[in-house]
Amino acid sequence: MASSVGTAPGGAAAMTTPGQLKMSSKLLRQRAQEFLASRKHANNLVDIIGMWEGHTLACILTMETIFGELLKRGDMYVERTISLTISEPTAEMRYTNWLRNCYEEIWVKILNSMEDPRPAIQTQALTTAIKLMAAEGRTPLEPVENVEYYFPLHRLKLIIMKLLSPEKENFSLIARFQEISSYLDALFFTWKCLPALTPKRQPQHVYIRNLLEFVHKLPLPEENNSQNGNSNNPELLCGPQQAAGGFKCDYASAKKALNKVWSCIMHWELTPQIHKQLLIVLLERVMPHLEKPVLMTDFLMDSLDADGPIGLLALQGVFVLVTKHNLEYPNIFTKLYSMFEPEIFHTKYKARLFYLSDLFLSSTHLPEALVAAFAKRLSRLTLVAPPEDILIILLFIGNLLLRHPGLKRLIDHPQNHQLISKEETGAGDPFLMEERDPLQSNALLSSLWEIKALQCHILPSVATAARFIRDPLPSVEYDMASALERTGGHSFDREIKNKVKDIMLTFERPSSMALPKGERILQYWQLTTMH
Repeated sequence: MASSVGTAPGGAAAMTTPGQLKMSSKLLRQRAQEFLASRKHANNLVDIIGMWEGHTLACILTMETIFGELLKRGDMYVERTISLTISEPTAEMRYTNWLRNCYEEIWVKILNSMEDPRPAIQTQALTTAIKLMAAEGRTPLEPVENVEYYFPLHRLKLIIMKLLSPEKENFSLIARFQEISSYLDALFFTWKCLPALTPKRQPQHVYIRNLLEFVHKLPLPEENNSQNGNSNNPELLCGPQQAAGGFKCDYASAKKALNKVWSCIMHWELTPQIHKQLLIVLLERVMPHLEKPVLMTDFLMDSLDADGPIGLLALQGVFVLVTKHNLEYPNIFTKLYSMFEPEIFHTKYKARLFYLSDLFLSSTHLPEALVAAFAKRLSRLTLVAPPEDILIILLFIGNLLLRHPGLKRLIDHPQNHQLISKEETGAGDPFLMEERDPLQSNALLSSLWEIKALQCHILPSVATAARFIRDPLPSVEYDMASALERTGGHSFDREIKNKVKDIMLTFERPSSMALPKGERILQYWQLTTMH
């Protein structure tokens, strides 16, 4: 199998035998060392390239060694000069051009290997591409003029284009690419070239998912411990390049690039799955860096009407606009009230709902009828909630009672005592669970009999927590954030870390197949081993 670059100038054509196709990684490294040591072994490079299909992983590693060293030594560097006469290229120039042709062919093969179905080859191809890009940035192939800091953007764009594939999801590769965000220059230039790779027209859904994952994983330079876009001692992928003036990062430029990318994304049609992913990226990565976050109002309002996680995530975005950008949304409490349904306990983002609801209802100037409706609805949901969620709801209700002392009537009200026996069966409760308007739910006419019922819960932790309505309320509110961290998936991790008491199974460690010492049967029988 011959390479498209042909043989080295002045060398004989290399014959590829079946034995060469079975060349091991050790022999590949040996051929690479021979090539780097002497030009008389130049055709070793052709042989290695020709064996790419059969030994892809080993060839990628070998090419990383070969071209990393060639770049370091400057063997492919060409000084571009303007000549008025046409002359025959020297042998040295022909060899250098041949190396550069091989280098370009290798780049194509490495980038194509990132689409290989085998994860190990994908990851190694990405790693090698980044290392070669870094080496080329430190020692460019040609003179660099009028540039303060050289970074091979043309290589970076090709890598990102492969990551943003329209045909297959590359979440694992994107997570691996995220490692270069620790290098300030690579992070800045990645954002710099991303708008040019974002189409304005509707792309494939797979491409959108890859792009959203890419934006989610990639921080902005400001988040990378840089102040005003600069850092005193930044870690750079392509080296200091002090002679060229050094690297200067512009946070405003990176922020502008993010806004360009996001403006394109907001014009695309979204499936429910992509809609949810987009909201997560917007809330966790993009929102703090938008130039005009208020422009997201219509999108978030439309998303708020969706059921399930989409509406819940949109609620968090609306909360940001209300608290930080003075957005007025009079029906926000009605929408929040409608989200407390039994189905919420089976969603991934229920912790966000409890946390945001506690913040929304933190004001002591809210009408008591409104807060009472939330307390009563939450109390009713404890009858069908999982035990860990019951504990959170009880803390939430406790906070509402602390902020609004008038709500203690839901615990002890003279008019409620005569209804307690009926309310415990749910027949005489004036509270309207199906009412969508919290102010029309008759919550102030009811009582928290559900919490009283929980005092007989089968789990001692729930029964103990429900007894808070019998005791004087604390003077300080419960910390919902820390309580949410102690529940859910954290409970399993906490139990795993608990040390189990060691139980001694034997008093004496057995040293052979013989019976323990002191066993009476040993007086009459002896266990022997057949050899």
